[in-house]
Amino acid sequence: MADAAGPAAAGPRVGVVPPAVRLRVPTHEDAFVWHRLFDDPEVMEFFGGTSAELSAYEELTARQRRHDAEHGFCLWTLLDPAGDPIGFTGAQPWPHPWGPVGGIEIGWRLARAAWGQGYASAAARATVERVRAAGVPAVVAVVDVRNTRSIAVAEGLGMELAETYTSPRPGQRAHCFRLVL
Repeated sequence: MADAAGPAAAGPRVGVVPPAVRLRVPTHEDAFVWHRLFDDPEVMEFFGGTSAELSAYEELTARQRRHDAEHGFCLWTLLDPAGDPIGFTGAQPWPHPWGPVGGIEIGWRLARAAWGQGYASAAARATVERVRAAGVPAVVAVVDVRNTRSIAVAEGLGMELAETYTSPRPGQRAHCFRLVL
């Protein structure tokens, strides 16, 4: 699911230059970085409030390297202008048996310190361009209904609300946004 992005996430504001972002295929070391960046209850608010174990990030980064090799896209490590990792963004096949099964999901998750600076929107736009170039015809973004920041990012991309799901996580509902590329 798409994750927190900051209050100014919807798109470029008038007179504000979007930040430069760089994306790279995640390395094994990025598992440790993601684990550290996301070990924050605010970052994980819509994912149960706690970070996953390090082993989950090790498996996730390995899976993303395979996705990039097989599909030409993945959840990339998001770098700030100084080259420091600040989260991830990208696309992957929807990994769950509920929701938009068979769809390609775009998503983003940023460290709390990177929120509100336009990184999520800039990275999401870069993701859309990369998956379009890879020949993906459409994407979805599944966002917790309470996550107004990520909803703003999805809407800023021109995505349209297609449906709402009840997720297996108790009490959680998620909007599914779609964008034809």
